[in-house]
Amino acid sequence: MIVFPAWLYTVAEIVTWFVIAIGLIQILLYIVQLGFAAVALHRRPAMQPTEVLWDRYADLAPPIAVIAPAYNEELTIIESAEALLALHYPEFEVLVINDGSKDATLARLIAHFDLKPVRRYLDLAVESKPIRGLYANPAYPRLLVIDKDNGGKADAMNAGINVARAPLVCVIDADTLLEPDALIRVVRPFVEDPIRTVAVGGTIRIANGCRIEHGRLIEARLPRNLLALFQVVEYLRAFLMARLGLSQMQTLMIISGAFGLFRRSSTIEVGGFSQNTVGEDMELVVKLHRYMRDRKRDYRIAYIPEPVSWTEAPESLSILANQRARWQRGSLETYRKHGDMFLNPKYGRIGFFGFGQVWVVDVIGPIVEVVGYALVPPLWLLGLISIEYLLAFIAVVFTFGVFISVATLVLEEIQLRRLKNARDLATLTLAAIAENFGYRQLNNFWRLRGWWQFVRKKQGWGMMVRKGFQRS
Repeated sequence: MIVFPAWLYTVAEIVTWFVIAIGLIQILLYIVQLGFAAVALHRRPAMQPTEVLWDRYADLAPPIAVIAPAYNEELTIIESAEALLALHYPEFEVLVINDGSKDATLARLIAHFDLKPVRRYLDLAVESKPIRGLYANPAYPRLLVIDKDNGGKADAMNAGINVARAPLVCVIDADTLLEPDALIRVVRPFVEDPIRTVAVGGTIRIANGCRIEHGRLIEARLPRNLLALFQVVEYLRAFLMARLGLSQMQTLMIISGAFGLFRRSSTIEVGGFSQNTVGEDMELVVKLHRYMRDRKRDYRIAYIPEPVSWTEAPESLSILANQRARWQRGSLETYRKHGDMFLNPKYGRIGFFGFGQVWVVDVIGPIVEVVGYALVPPLWLLGLISIEYLLAFIAVVFTFGVFISVATLVLEEIQLRRLKNARDLATLTLAAIAENFGYRQLNNFWRLRGWWQFVRKKQGWGMMVRKGFQRS
């Protein structure tokens, strides 16, 4: 048996305690969010049929401009545009922004909808690359295609904000499929609380494996691909637990760029989407928090679970790794730009709980967890820590991780009942357990890679290859 200096045992125990403590803090944050999410779901109004919502909101719902940036989206652009034009909402327009695509995205749009060049007044309220042309067809009065120089997603959304005439802008990804009643559902906070509400997020669900026809989701199915199935569990946890809980606590820090509704004037006041980050969706929400609290305005940023959009999830390890590294980098970039809000009494619960969660989960979380994987088992094997420390680490990493995932799934089934049969529920339950043994660890290594990219000041999104929505 190797005998080590006494100080080395002390250091080993301190490191292990720190890893376990950070893990316990994360779990505590998740349990608090889960509790608030349960309260929010219990208090929410009963989900109404679309016809009832239409009768209730049709005369009150403000016009919406749906902004769909597209870059090399020729596989899905027609289906996505058709789905957007088929939305059930009193007054809206669809702005598809071709962000200098190198494929046939623009050509497919022009050919399919028989578009012609048009002229329109542009309000250059926020910074964006030059617009090369606008295309429309009177036969499709709700559709306007904007062709512009390539500038990235944030730049494309800013161009859409400049062209938009509606008081509300809905930002989505071009490959996102909104359910037909998504707009009439997501606009509810703006109708019920029109003075305070500045932004609302809806739910993102995984479309892999679903039956899609003509840009419409016909039947929701679970993916057959294991990576996509794990992402179904992740998205449930991220939206139903985290965002709903944080919204209930009034500390929501992100509205997904794949589906969010914003007041156009408020978005312009904060300068639109920032172009020096890959986390532009999170950074916009943080800018809104900062702007409103700096001016002591009463405001509301909310998430509601009923409006649903569907997106294609990566099915390969390399593409998923790039996506998760990019998400991590976006969180770190936002924290770097607005880190002075952390624990700052001026920003209230946003500075303490909102940024506290960002610091624990996004800033140091992946580093500490990977350090735990690398050090805790070897420290036990060398006899530097006792078996109790190892068991505590395993409980934090695996047991509580399984509990949080399964508890979120139970909450979804009790409150929303979106799973169509017991087989799907059993499949997702098994996935919620299995993801903690390998997939979660991979995610943390990918996030550590995002940390490295952030330190090296890497720019750009990387490749995101899509298969396109599968038709039956």
